[in-house]
Amino acid sequence: MQNSVIRFIKTNAVFIIAVIAATITCFIIPPDGQYIGYFDFKTLTCLFCTLAVVCALKNVRFFYILAQMIVRKFKTTRRSILALVYITFIGSMLIANDMALLTFLPLGYLILTTTGQEKHMAVTFILQNIAANLGGMLTPFGNPQNLYLYTKFNIPTGEFMGIMLPPFLLAIALITLCCMFIKSEPLEFCGESYKIDRKKTPLYLALFVFSIIIVFRLVPYQLGLIIIPLFLLFSDRRALLQVDYGLLGTFAAFFVFAGNMARIDVVRNFFCALLEKNTLIFSVLSCQVISNVPSAVLLSQFTENYRDLLLGVNIGGAGTLIASLASLITFREYIKSNPSEGLYYIGLFSAFNFGFVIILSAFMLMI
Repeated sequence: MQNSVIRFIKTNAVFIIAVIAATITCFIIPPDGQYIGYFDFKTLTCLFCTLAVVCALKNVRFFYILAQMIVRKFKTTRRSILALVYITFIGSMLIANDMALLTFLPLGYLILTTTGQEKHMAVTFILQNIAANLGGMLTPFGNPQNLYLYTKFNIPTGEFMGIMLPPFLLAIALITLCCMFIKSEPLEFCGESYKIDRKKTPLYLALFVFSIIIVFRLVPYQLGLIIIPLFLLFSDRRALLQVDYGLLGTFAAFFVFAGNMARIDVVRNFFCALLEKNTLIFSVLSCQVISNVPSAVLLSQFTENYRDLLLGVNIGGAGTLIASLASLITFREYIKSNPSEGLYYIGLFSAFNFGFVIILSAFMLMI
């Protein structure tokens, strides 16, 4: 029983912190009729639909097969790691950063362990993590904070992608440069082979497209909450159970926390003053302490400068280990197979990530 509780706390640390923070603010601002206005139900619905469909695709090994087909075309360590990083980068644009990591980190582990190249695992995981955080910045559904800000400020899709394109292109260049320093050695993939499920895969891809259409506001989001769970209920009930409800709960808790904080005069005046000075830098720094998703939810209550806020909470995701939920996922996956290398990983992780944060922040301040 005690081990189960400890495991739950470790797995859902961000969710627990969010609930505690929301509960504390409830004593300051007692629950009333305004609470219902805190929740962005469209964001929660879009996030749920996307996560559910991705879980279904993952269960038929669609992403594994797709990645395997690409990786098998490369014959060296450098090219294979570069392919893995690019797959994660592109995957985060389509299926969100945390889901991209949960999908492709095990593939990276398999490739390196089955070819005797475990020495590259820390660097590979770190570069995949950076690729997931920064690759997802380009699309509204690539990162959870993007989906929230895209919906809250009703940002036009073209404008959204225009804002994020410069740091996105620089991130690609920096990630590629980092991969070039990896020693190139002969590499042969010896993993298992799987065949595409020709019955379920087309259905799940159609549902995935439908979830993307919902994100782009082409159909009412309420339809997604009906149609997608209904189809999955009959074709893959496991997918509905595998949805990261902790992430959804974290969003809900921080909606309460941010809503209450916005109603405290001292807090509102403090954040407004800081964000007025430099929204981008302050949002980057905020991510290092309370993570990028809660930073987006909280700071959005105090500024209308969604451009710099959007840039800050995306760039700031590459920083400390707690700057992004995706980074915690990567750390957890690495420690599973390398339990004695925690400090080594954190040191290497910090060097890479702060390098990216400093370069990207400086670049966006200059343009």
